[in-house]
Amino acid sequence: MSESTARLNVFKTYKLYVGGKFPRSESGRVYEVSDSKGNWLANAPLSSRKDARDAVVAARKAFGGWSGATAYNRGQILYRIAEMLEGRRDQFVREVGEAEGLSKSKAAAVVDAAIDRWVWYAGWTDKIGQVVGGANPVAGPYFNLSTPEPTGVVTVIAPQDSSFLGLVSVIAPVIATGNTAVVIASEKAPLPALSLGEVLATSDLPGGVVNILSGKASEMGPHLAAHQDVNAIDLAGADAALAKELEIAAADNLKRVLRPQPVDDWTGDQGTARMTAFLETKTVWHPTGSLGASGSSY
Repeated sequence: MSESTARLNVFKTYKLYVGGKFPRSESGRVYEVSDSKGNWLANAPLSSRKDARDAVVAARKAFGGWSGATAYNRGQILYRIAEMLEGRRDQFVREVGEAEGLSKSKAAAVVDAAIDRWVWYAGWTDKIGQVVGGANPVAGPYFNLSTPEPTGVVTVIAPQDSSFLGLVSVIAPVIATGNTAVVIASEKAPLPALSLGEVLATSDLPGGVVNILSGKASEMGPHLAAHQDVNAIDLAGADAALAKELEIAAADNLKRVLRPQPVDDWTGDQGTARMTAFLETKTVWHPTGSLGASGSSY
């Protein structure tokens, strides 16, 4: 091919990430995604309620294996996600810059913070149990131990304005503790989230642990909030009216609900609140054995 020969551009086709695979929306619908200046970037899948149901099925199927994995193994996988993102850093800098109207240097800072956040949560996987669990003093010949367990399938409505760092900040704590997630990406800036699915698929994360949908939270949210096989919902990206509607729907099967809390700067310290929000406490009683004058038999 001579240097003067024109080459056709290869436009990227963005797809959903469900069950470790990349389907198009079953409805066949798409919607236009534009940058901060109104320039067309891509057509993103407009997910349907059927896509949301499929994502819940995939998340439930993956829950047993993921919650049963050792905390150390989950930490290794989260760290591997950070490694993969580091290798595709330039792509995400471009996509985040276009999505949020940021300069290259500011977009790079956002991407670096998101990578660091995966590393931070990777380090917490085998430590959170020691922080929120413990041995309880009781009056009797018993051991009484409290340990945290994952809640189950968590629906996450991702932040609308922080398309990548905010997204990572709400996904990572959910899966670090052994939950599985159905994520509704930012409606106006879904492309970094859909590209994150490509990273997750090649980072040893079992299929179905994270499922990423693009489209309207107002369309899928009520269905997921009322879904009987969803155990919890994070309303991070919902506006006040939608959050109220989803919280009412979630009450039907006593879902755990994390209400939206304004975050001005996602680069700030996240603490452990988003991990503990989706943990249940299991308390076990165990006899210490016969107690006599000489003390415990143990």
